[in-house]
Amino acid sequence: MIKTLVLSCNVPKFNSAKIEGHNLSISKGAMMELTLTQPDDWHLHLRDGSLLEAVLPHSASHFGRAIVMPNLKPPVITTSAAVAYRESIMRALPANSNFTPLMTLYLTDSTKPDEIKLARQSGAVFAVKLYPAGATTNSQDGVTDLLGKCLPVLEEMVKQDMPLLVHGEVTDAAVDIFDREKVFIDTVLQPLIHELPQLKIVMEHITTSDAVSFVESSKEGFIAATVTPQHLLLNRNSIFEGGLQPHNYCLPVLKRETHRQAIVAAVTSGSKRFFLGTDSAPHERRRKECPCGCAGIYNAPVALSLYAKVFEEAGALDKLEAFTSFNGPDFYGLPRNKSKITLRKNPWVVPESFSFPFGEIIPMFAGKTLDWQLLL
Repeated sequence: MIKTLVLSCNVPKFNSAKIEGHNLSISKGAMMELTLTQPDDWHLHLRDGSLLEAVLPHSASHFGRAIVMPNLKPPVITTSAAVAYRESIMRALPANSNFTPLMTLYLTDSTKPDEIKLARQSGAVFAVKLYPAGATTNSQDGVTDLLGKCLPVLEEMVKQDMPLLVHGEVTDAAVDIFDREKVFIDTVLQPLIHELPQLKIVMEHITTSDAVSFVESSKEGFIAATVTPQHLLLNRNSIFEGGLQPHNYCLPVLKRETHRQAIVAAVTSGSKRFFLGTDSAPHERRRKECPCGCAGIYNAPVALSLYAKVFEEAGALDKLEAFTSFNGPDFYGLPRNKSKITLRKNPWVVPESFSFPFGEIIPMFAGKTLDWQLLL
């Protein structure tokens, strides 16, 4: 629902309209508000220990649920470890929070089919994450040969209706880093869906027009993709503008502008195949600004503001709610949230940093002004 507040400011007058059930009315002296069904984050890194306690409130105040990534040290490779991790998240939640963590397992070469059965029976685990070994942060224990070593597990996932969440990059050093997503699609995903067409797959944090084409050409309901704010708003120039920008460095790495535009077009088209997944990945400032800095962008405090920016600039605010709140739970077979949130078009400045006893975390778009603000 899009509505306006009458204020004393002067803004241009537009005609009122009704778009797909949304009341849109912007008039002179008005401030726009956007009411959405509570969004979920279908790709989130919460870490553990003091870092978990520091960043969890940001996600818990913005999202109803989140698919929590399992790449801890050590990784979450068993159902019992996932349940224990969930309990630590629940203990760290702010008082009166209704946030629900949806847990995942970290797939390895030695994962057994019985573990998938246990995961489904637990009621706490909702997916299995594929990290090609060496592809990103804490992925050294990941898979080295998906169909060669994990086929029985994947077959059990089909039986249990357990989605496979894919970090879609090959790790072959001979493949250029900007081509690794396309090569992964051609050499890993295409053979996988040929072998197991009934396996539900989420291609996480897509970065290329190749990934868009793959998702759009696949069977609806079985292949989907999450999309991050950074891959909608930034391109690879953003890593180098004005000097090296470590807080714009993530994996998969940002790509060319043509790829960014293709992702924006797909997401704002209204397609049910794409949904919100922030890939918010906090690291202490000192671990980003160092000779071998970590990959990851911390966007949890600004993600909803940034998604609204993308959809508004594309003239597609009426399609924002499906992307943030409907497509994800529909794909996972979960109920949509009942609660609502409100975004107000009210410029605000993103903090330069968030300080904690262990150090600082720099958010995405630190120090910049954003137009849309979540009313808390």
